Amino acid sequence: NIKCILADPMGSGLYSYAKTGEIKTEGSSITEGIGNSRVTANMEGAPIDDALQIDDKEALRVIYQLLRQDGLFMGGSVGINVGAAVALAKQMGPGHTIVTVLCDGGARYQSRIFNREWLAQKGLSLEE
Repeated sequence: NIKCILADPMGSGLYSYAKTGEIKTEGSSITEGIGNSRVTANMEGAPIDDALQIDDKEALRVIYQLLRQDGLFMGGSVGINVGAAVALAKQMGPGHTIVTVLCDGGARYQSRIFNREWLAQKGLSLEE
């Protein structure tokens, strides 16, 4: 029994599209390359069973945890995907297999999500 869960940042309309069939956006995100406010051809007819929204604070927490604990230097999309996978695991409980994609590396984001000053300008910090 496979379920497909959409992971989306705040400010993207795909979360509401998966939940209600209508595109509505709330909030914003520093995450680049993920989230959209239109249904693209690859989304039309996709078998999405549910959706989870991950905010910037949680995505950053995940990104830095992956770096510090696992040595994985990942980008913002990974923070959204892994954050959603963790949230889903908490919802589902033990005994389930959850698969996600680590789709971008962190090198492109050194001047942004790995820069304390830039994060502070966005009202974010690395404090756990």
